[in-house]
Amino acid sequence: MNGKVYITFVVEKDGSLSEFKILRDVGYGTGDEAIRVMKLCPKWIPGKIDGKPVRVLYSLPITIQQEK
Repeated sequence: MNGKVYITFVVEKDGSLSEFKILRDVGYGTGDEAIRVMKLCPKWIPGKIDGKPVRVLYSLPITIQQEK
C-alpha cells in the first residue's frame, strides 16, 4: 500500500498540537495512526506575529510506503 495521508492541525501558542483533522487517507486506519503519532511529538515552535506567539493552522502530507 502506497499513498499520502493529509492531516491538518493547529500549533497552539505554547507549541502544543490540537484540532487534528484527516483530509485524506489511504484507508486501513492510516489517518488515525498519523494523528496518534503526531500527538506523541514534542512541542513545535509556534508562529509569531510582531514577536508574539500565535495559533497557526498547519497542513501536513505524510507519504506511506510499504516495505518490499
